Amino acid sequence: EERKKKWLKFAKDNDNMTLSKLLRTAVEFYINVHSMIPNFKSFSKITHDLKEPLTSINGIAHILIEKYKDNLDSDILFNINEILERSKDLEQKITEILEIEKIEDESFDILIVDDDMSTIKVLCRYFDLKGFSCKGMNGSLRVLDEIRIYQPKVVLLDVILPEIDGFDLCKKIRDDDEIKDTPVYFITAIPGYEIEKKIPETGADGYFLKPFNFQKLEMLIKQIRDK
Repeated sequence: EERKKKWLKFAKDNDNMTLSKLLRTAVEFYINVHSMIPNFKSFSKITHDLKEPLTSINGIAHILIEKYKDNLDSDILFNINEILERSKDLEQKITEILEIEKIEDESFDILIVDDDMSTIKVLCRYFDLKGFSCKGMNGSLRVLDEIRIYQPKVVLLDVILPEIDGFDLCKKIRDDDEIKDTPVYFITAIPGYEIEKKIPETGADGYFLKPFNFQKLEMLIKQIRDK
């Protein structure tokens, strides 16, 4: 009973942490820590390490259901099935996040920095259709290093980010002699007049409001192509 109370308190205290946000935080931590190691693990190894515990959970859950379903009451069976479904959801989200977060040795044209996975997916698909390579990051910790290493032609930068906001991150880009000339455009749902106030002090090249006007994005692509 005491253990149950502790778990209920933990669940209540962390109720505002969504499943996707919790997972994203864990994946970012994993990648940030391992990226400091010279012999960085391959993408497939990262995927294996993250999914291995889920494989065990799935296996045990299936065994319990198949062998003992006649001896377990309905509440326990319901909880086991719930765990099984949650583990499948986690496995899918791990795959989705790592597809965006994976570190590649290839250069790319457009770097998208946004904490919303769906935004990154939409933009990457759009630019891919237009013939441009694209990489998404849903955290801001490694952005400066990514720009230095891969020298993207343009950075699309969300304003509201987990570690540092887009305004301050843009200033850091402009203060870095190695990457200061990289074109940076804010992507945000903040009213345009608020963003325009920040353009001079941040040094950004412009902004795109959410939901996106894809005609303006098309203009950006043409600008990149003409350079």
